[in-house]
Amino acid sequence: MAESEKRLTYPPEVYTEGEIDRLIRATSLRAPTGIRNRALLVVGWRAGLRCAEALALYPKDVDLAEGSIRVLCGKGRKSRTVGLDPSACAIVHRWLQKRAALGLKSRRPLFCTLDGQPLQKAYVRAMMKRLGSRAGVEKRVHFHGLRHTYASELSREGVPVAEIKDNLGHSSFAITGAYLAHIAPHERIQTARRREWHAAGL
Repeated sequence: MAESEKRLTYPPEVYTEGEIDRLIRATSLRAPTGIRNRALLVVGWRAGLRCAEALALYPKDVDLAEGSIRVLCGKGRKSRTVGLDPSACAIVHRWLQKRAALGLKSRRPLFCTLDGQPLQKAYVRAMMKRLGSRAGVEKRVHFHGLRHTYASELSREGVPVAEIKDNLGHSSFAITGAYLAHIAPHERIQTARRREWHAAGL
């Protein structure tokens, strides 16, 4: 295949704290769908789940008292448990309360339509694009970008690669290393910034 015919690939998106805040605020808490979408967005960002993993969750998979999510349908059919911080748990709890008020039973997916049907990936893609536009985020806004941001934040916070690997559900350290090299190049950037030089006339 000629170079010009190769499929265009985009660099990974990592959102800033301000961009994430605007995306969250772009979801309306006046409507049940806004409450649901905020919870879905927060789970993608604060737990690092893939879109398919988040959509496969059921209420029983979330333990808000413990602050954990059990992913039963991970990539390669591997399960894992990830943590969820108290602020994120509060947002998910609000959606669980709204679900109950709508009469949605626990056998329905955690993130479902208002009549209990599973959400589709196409809906999430359109939702993220709409939120990005509403929030004024100029980067390409997509659900996997939340996962990129999660991994980048863990790396910046000094979380060991082994822990990041387990949280992301990667099968090997090589995959996690390559992943972080693309989305969290801050060590290379800081190394370059520490190098000094003195040019004549400056």
